[in-house]
Amino acid sequence: MSKNLHLFGIGAAIVDIQLQIQEHEFTPLELTKGTMNLVDEHRQTELLRHFSHYEPNWCSGGSAANTIIGFAQLGGRAGFGSMLGKDAMGEFYANEFKELGIELHAPVMDDHSTGTSLIVITPDSERTMNTALASNAFYNKEHVSEEGIKRAEWIYFEGFKFTEEAGVAAIEEALFYAKKHDTRVAMSFSDSFVVNVFGSHLRKSILQSDLIFCNQAEAEAFTGIDNPEKAFEALRKEARHVALTLGAQGSRLYWDGAAYTIPPASANPIDTTGAGDMYAAGVLYGLTHGHSPEAAGRLGAVTASRVISQLGARLSQQDLNAAKREVLS
Repeated sequence: MSKNLHLFGIGAAIVDIQLQIQEHEFTPLELTKGTMNLVDEHRQTELLRHFSHYEPNWCSGGSAANTIIGFAQLGGRAGFGSMLGKDAMGEFYANEFKELGIELHAPVMDDHSTGTSLIVITPDSERTMNTALASNAFYNKEHVSEEGIKRAEWIYFEGFKFTEEAGVAAIEEALFYAKKHDTRVAMSFSDSFVVNVFGSHLRKSILQSDLIFCNQAEAEAFTGIDNPEKAFEALRKEARHVALTLGAQGSRLYWDGAAYTIPPASANPIDTTGAGDMYAAGVLYGLTHGHSPEAAGRLGAVTASRVISQLGARLSQQDLNAAKREVLS
């Protein structure tokens, strides 16, 4: 079977539900503004019922999913492995991926709901997230698509999968298939929390990966070095290739023995949600389509700058087309 996919992602399928609410409606929720809170399905159902009088904006998401979506919108052929619930949100997620032209390898669970992230935005522009993994917590090695990985040039997975035993088993299975079928591996650290609590899984996976993505906080937590340049040097000794984002200072790439400094693209930051995901989409698109590491890094920088200049983790097709023209034309 030929490799007719550029990239196959593995991660949580999350429907983002965005609501703009008033300050007096936020106070009774007893939440800390600007935080991300993991909640169970029951609590999420209560919250959604509480805000049922709103007309929410639904959007397919999840960290690795955001990268896969951006990659596909840039023009890459992509697939995504995850888990859905048998509900309206699961149907919405599947339909949106079909419209985006992304192969979705996602079994449907009858007795659990689709993962959701309720994002409430208060008048001060603070975004507070309540995320229920729901069916995603049950994605295990039995659900990993060998066929999808076999057909892909690269796989990409999020470090968040290491927070569940089933997720760890799924990633181990995916890495086995990647080696079996000569598929290259990219992974994201996802969050400093993942590094600090599940670092042993990260270290094990790095040994089997071709490219790692992380930000400054994650890199420093992983290496124990409170200096971005020295942390980058330390990562280069452990990983084959490295993509390190440094916020307003741009990013660093290490590829085939050479280090590249990628300047930041101009931006008017409004919401940093999805910046790392979109950076990964740009870099992976560039690398899988014959562009230089430096060009791939610049595409990642431009797509990241565009996503932080708006609300939400998804860019329009128009924005991505413009980013591609700006860097690759």
